[in-house]
Amino acid sequence: MPIDIQHEHLLTFAEAAKLLPRRRARKKPHVATIYRWASRGLRGIALEAIQVGGTSCTSREALQRFFERLHTAMRTPGPTEHRPNRSREKAIREAERRLHEDRF
Repeated sequence: MPIDIQHEHLLTFAEAAKLLPRRRARKKPHVATIYRWASRGLRGIALEAIQVGGTSCTSREALQRFFERLHTAMRTPGPTEHRPNRSREKAIREAERRLHEDRF
């Protein structure tokens, strides 16, 4: 569901970070965390975001939906989605290339 700017309370990513509760070491999430949730997602679930001019925004409602989806995903049994990091992906491609060369 995309963000509806007429019916949702927009927040910049910095405002969204300040809105969230304190976590480890009693620190609030960094604004980079909000960017990461919107761009890469968390556990296969992405935070809805919208670009307003040059500013990335989300909404209170989008945060609510994001956390509800995460909660549901954590409670749902089944395989967890795993995305290998870039160095692992590169190593896999290199191994496949060498395997292919050895065959031919």
